[in-house]
Amino acid sequence: MINLQKNQLKTVVNTINAVTSFKPVKNLLSAGITNIKTAKNELKTFILYLAPADTIGVINVCPFASDGCKKSCLYSAGRGRFNNVQQARINKTKFFAFDRKGFYIQLTNEILKIQHKALKTGEKIAIRLNGTSDIDHIDLIKRFTGVDVLKLDNLFFYDYTKNHNHIKKYLNSNYKLTFSRAENNNDKALEILQQGGNVAMVFSGELPETFNGFEVINGDKTDLRYFDPKNVIVGLKAKGDAKKDKSGFVIQS
Repeated sequence: MINLQKNQLKTVVNTINAVTSFKPVKNLLSAGITNIKTAKNELKTFILYLAPADTIGVINVCPFASDGCKKSCLYSAGRGRFNNVQQARINKTKFFAFDRKGFYIQLTNEILKIQHKALKTGEKIAIRLNGTSDIDHIDLIKRFTGVDVLKLDNLFFYDYTKNHNHIKKYLNSNYKLTFSRAENNNDKALEILQQGGNVAMVFSGELPETFNGFEVINGDKTDLRYFDPKNVIVGLKAKGDAKKDKSGFVIQS
């Protein structure tokens, strides 16, 4: 049996509180215009940002992330470089980690509110739930709230993922997933392309017209992957820390 002194116990309790506590979140979804890439989208876009991978230390929201992916992550790019923005994303991630049901009730209510306005105006809205994470939010929303958001009119859901099982699960559905190629999943990327899926690849220089026999489209023109043609490579130019990548995450072109 471990006997802790009073001051030691207080330290342990304070540490646990610091890790698990979070503040109420006003909005889980951010307007896409706050991101330089989603601001290019043809449709108004809302995006969910969490603290990526194992940033908060108690949960990994990017379980398939490679070392190259983590080092090249754009988490700290743009507004993400500001401490208050990073702290807000950490707070949301703690909300997800320690009050899963509350998190999805709030997220679902925000989505339904967005859809309500879209129906009133006739507007089409794009929603990306994994801005800096790789979670099957669609499935978890349905599990915790009973709402199938893919059946909501006027909303277009899309994401990038390194989870090949999610690609197979949602292939030909209203949830458009683009597989993210990394230095450790080339075989999966090729398999998905051969099965009619799309794969995002990061290149060091100018984008080639084709790569490994597949057409390459410019993925930097817009982030909205929903309307991409099938069976293509979504080419992205290396940005930020990715320009210095030596892991193989970035394809040297």
